Amino acid sequence: MSDPLFSLNNISKYFPGASDGERFTALNAVSFDIAEGQCLMVAGSNGSGKTLLMRIIAGLLEPSGGEVFFRGQPLFTGAQRQRRETEKNIRRELGLVFQDAELQIVGETVAEDVAFGPENLGFDAADIQERVDETLVALGLAEKRDNSPRRLSGGEKRRLAIAGVLAMGCSTVIMDEPFANLDSPGVISTLGIIRDLKNSGRTVIILTHELEKALALADRLIILHQGCICSDGDPADVLGRLDPAWGVRDPRRNYAAIEDCTWLEN
Repeated sequence: MSDPLFSLNNISKYFPGASDGERFTALNAVSFDIAEGQCLMVAGSNGSGKTLLMRIIAGLLEPSGGEVFFRGQPLFTGAQRQRRETEKNIRRELGLVFQDAELQIVGETVAEDVAFGPENLGFDAADIQERVDETLVALGLAEKRDNSPRRLSGGEKRRLAIAGVLAMGCSTVIMDEPFANLDSPGVISTLGIIRDLKNSGRTVIILTHELEKALALADRLIILHQGCICSDGDPADVLGRLDPAWGVRDPRRNYAAIEDCTWLEN
């Protein structure tokens, strides 16, 4: 068996408390591995710690305790030179799509926005142009390449964020609440992209509380509640142990089987 892509060992995150000085525990002893090519869904209600966890995995936020390993290399400890190399590799391999795609817009045009990531990674001009052209076509944004990104619809902005990730050549994509503030066509469009990413062999991590929209695409389900992992495993097994106190709706109330838990048409 190959080594995991990511290993999280006893990850905790604390924040200062109120005037009484008691600290707030946002993540508590979170441990799990992520295999390369896996489509992992991390579900939890608002405030469960999903976004914090995403930022720690990506190396954007240092945990208060524990360690993250990327391809066997520690992300937050060890020699400074090795840490810089690991951070560099993560930037090349891991792309984030935030809940508010508006926050990721940096270009004056759609094409400039997609080009931003490859430019920062140091690709040459011809390669950048090719990457931009290919991803705009793949994400259905080619006709809007000269438009202002801020005039796109919510679903188009999410596709733009994903296009920027793909243009960098990222093999792992983390999506934080990818269906937030989207209408039905936007949700279906985003689901189609997730399915295509999975079928291409990329590692996909979906952070959401809306299981009914995408669970059919997940190979594995983790339930996060109050900063702790409550359940982890095959989606059917996890749903069989689901506790209403975790704040996650059971999609089986509306669907006959997990395979039906998607807004995509077969």
